[in-house]
Amino acid sequence: MKPALLEVMRMNRICRMVLATCLGSFILVIFYFQSMLHPVMRRSPFGVDICCRKGSRSPLQELYSPTQRSLERVSLPWPELSNTAVLHQMRRDQVTDTCRANSAMSRKRRVLTPNDLKHLVVDEDHELIYCYVPKVACTNWKRLMMVLTGRGKYSDPMEIPANEAHVSANLKTLNQYSIPEINHRLKSYMKFLFVREPFERLVSAYRNKFTQKYNTSFHKRYGTKIIKRQRKNATQEALRRGDDVKFEEFVAYLIDPHTQREEPFNEHWQTVYSLCHPCHIHYDLVGKYETLEEDSNYVLQLAGVGSYLKFPSYAKSTRTTDEMTTEFFQNISSEHQTQLYEVYKLDFLMFNYSVPSYLKLE
Repeated sequence: MKPALLEVMRMNRICRMVLATCLGSFILVIFYFQSMLHPVMRRSPFGVDICCRKGSRSPLQELYSPTQRSLERVSLPWPELSNTAVLHQMRRDQVTDTCRANSAMSRKRRVLTPNDLKHLVVDEDHELIYCYVPKVACTNWKRLMMVLTGRGKYSDPMEIPANEAHVSANLKTLNQYSIPEINHRLKSYMKFLFVREPFERLVSAYRNKFTQKYNTSFHKRYGTKIIKRQRKNATQEALRRGDDVKFEEFVAYLIDPHTQREEPFNEHWQTVYSLCHPCHIHYDLVGKYETLEEDSNYVLQLAGVGSYLKFPSYAKSTRTTDEMTTEFFQNISSEHQTQLYEVYKLDFLMFNYSVPSYLKLE
């Protein structure tokens, strides 16, 4: 059985199908504490208040109000297409319900500043907004966005070097627009993100940034700091190089109150709700790492490019797995596991990830 269908079955609540009215997007963006309120917009799947591009339908219309012609372009048979629509409605509802149930925690700030929008990549031509989350296939999705926004400059995403995909000048982000332009795009463009099991993502970030010898910038900026704070009797060599951080030390650094007071988490281990602000911004589609290709190609289909552009498919033997994550947590005390879970609790709840069976929570 496909992972997406398993997820539908796993959701233990009444399905509000595609006909349910979903929470519209709104955001308060401020300069110098002068706010502009964008009213809550409710979308019905069969009556979307969206201005479409001249001569074509927007991805939002394709998502919420598909035409018979649109359905004929989709390769999935109707039952599977229906399951896909239900699945994504359920994911949207899960985020909305979690935000409401945890409003005190999830919406400590009632406003967002343009600086909070630097992870939202904009594609003007296809009316898309993608919030990238490091360690959730964001390199390949940035490559795809470069193809979509390059106007013919790129055709094959895998021909774009990984380091070029991460050059900020190659993609335009939402914080580069004026406030009226920001609010217009948040209302009219299809907004999507991809998420991953929080602790699997965390272990992936640790492995990439602290066990690879080439990441000297991370070793110097974070490794030396972590070792200084968390390692007793550290050698001068370790304090100078910062290239042998243990996972237990990394966890202790993350749950240390001093860390949060000192500076925000690095984006590679920052929570998704802090990077993409899903309690302030209504995401129309939540993709998952566990169903990456299926969800990615669904986005491309909605954007009208699915016939010639696919998500890059490749097997990566070094990928962090659930089994590997379990091993990393074996040496973490139950006290630290509990504290770490509290840090990432909203991501677990918001995106319907159950508490890992290997955790020993107090």
